[in-house]
Amino acid sequence: MVYTSFNGPRRITKARYLRKTQTQAEKLLWEELRNRKLSGFKFRRQQILNEMIVDFFCAEKKLIIELDGPYHNDPLQRIKDHNRDQELISLGFKVYRITNNQIFKNLEQTLKEIKALLNSPTP
Repeated sequence: MVYTSFNGPRRITKARYLRKTQTQAEKLLWEELRNRKLSGFKFRRQQILNEMIVDFFCAEKKLIIELDGPYHNDPLQRIKDHNRDQELISLGFKVYRITNNQIFKNLEQTLKEIKALLNSPTP
């Protein structure tokens, strides 16, 4: 399946910037996802999808992983995140949100949960 994406110069520049300035939680998770380390599935980071940039994306399983730091605790941001998730879900993607604390406190359990999503049937 081909995903429509908006690859305007500003989006591409922003995605590149986000790859270069990863948070510590993103760095930890990326080390576990990159080079097909997790169950042989390929992930991309800071991927442009439908005019949005998602943290991690597995095209084969249509799985998006979003990491949420303290910024995402703001009530208005939660509404924006929910609306964004609903839009992505309506396009056939699975969205899995993880807090940075989950990465720092229990990375192994988080990886088990991601594996379970990868091994579940694709809609």
